[in-house]
Amino acid sequence: MLHKISAGVVTKSPDSIRSYLLLMRLDRPTGYLLYLLPALWAVVLASGERSQLWADLPAVAAVAVAAVLIRGFACAVNDVIDKEIDARVARTVSRPVAAGTVSVRNAILWAAAQALVGLLVLAVANVETALVALATYPLIIAYPFMKRFFVWPSAFLGLVMSTYVFVGWTAATANADYPPAVYGLYAAGTFWTLIHDAIYSHQDKEYDRKIGVRSSALLFGDATKAWLAVFAVLSVAGVLWAGSQASIGWAFHLVVVLAGIYLAYLIARVDLDDPKACWDTFVANTYYGWIVLAAVLAGQFT
Repeated sequence: MLHKISAGVVTKSPDSIRSYLLLMRLDRPTGYLLYLLPALWAVVLASGERSQLWADLPAVAAVAVAAVLIRGFACAVNDVIDKEIDARVARTVSRPVAAGTVSVRNAILWAAAQALVGLLVLAVANVETALVALATYPLIIAYPFMKRFFVWPSAFLGLVMSTYVFVGWTAATANADYPPAVYGLYAAGTFWTLIHDAIYSHQDKEYDRKIGVRSSALLFGDATKAWLAVFAVLSVAGVLWAGSQASIGWAFHLVVVLAGIYLAYLIARVDLDDPKACWDTFVANTYYGWIVLAAVLAGQFT
């Protein structure tokens, strides 16, 4: 449903702005959710610790809106840096910068505008949150370069994407002095990113091999599912450890186990040689994030 709504908004938008909405991937909201959900885990866990879940709804709204803008900033930067690569891959050749519908200059300006407005939105929650997000911007800019010289760019991506956990916690608490539970969620988000990005990368593995860029698909090869199983165990363990460091009810643990079973099901069923199956499983990964969020919520009321 969310995909249809987002795609509809982009399709019906005026020609003058459609390319910019495509540049920020507004038609493909999966990336926003994968970035946002670990932050929501942190917001809800922090709010439950202080018994003010409902009072922190404005922080949830700020974190959600900023996630769209910051990921839009990241996508624009990525497309500028990857312009030549995108033009040689069938799946990405129509991206606005690669296709020439948005100039490099305008893409950079659009990236800067989203980055700035994202910080202003987070500052509505508190200034500390905006500063934490700002500290992640150099990492976001650095990521597209990783596939050119780092054998495992997904590892860097996981470390970068999961920093939004700290943004979420700070939005709820106005405090950047993080307890152990936050680092457990950060680890869980990092290992989860290694899973969904590896599956995503299998869509383009033949192009990556020809072009000479690095990816998890090429690094793991036929052993990909074995590695994904390890990452799934570590992601679930990170969530459970975070819960053990907080005051949370029994239902949390039960629902987290269900999340782990669902993640194992996704890994077992995906055909890594079928690009469509990889894309569908990438999208389905968002449900793991939602189930973990449901676990944290359930733990606050049991």
